[in-house]
Amino acid sequence: MIPVHELLNRIRWDKDFGKGSFEIGFFDRSEGNIIVVPFEEVYFKKGDQFSFEVIDPEGETHSVPFHRIKEIYKNGKLIWHREH
Repeated sequence: MIPVHELLNRIRWDKDFGKGSFEIGFFDRSEGNIIVVPFEEVYFKKGDQFSFEVIDPEGETHSVPFHRIKEIYKNGKLIWHREH
């Protein structure tokens, strides 16, 4: 299985592969379940190779480590997953 950071880079930088609608599912420790967010709502800080940021419905920013990513979808189809 491809490492998640490599897949995220491919989505971001490979123009052909990056076409489509992507979603990231990550484990939320406070909720105790998987939260799925559109890739467009994910922010990658320059130089940070270990996490991304996402804004919750209340407008609060959260830093999510890559190791908490459990699923990635392309056009609604699961293309990558890690055991929960």
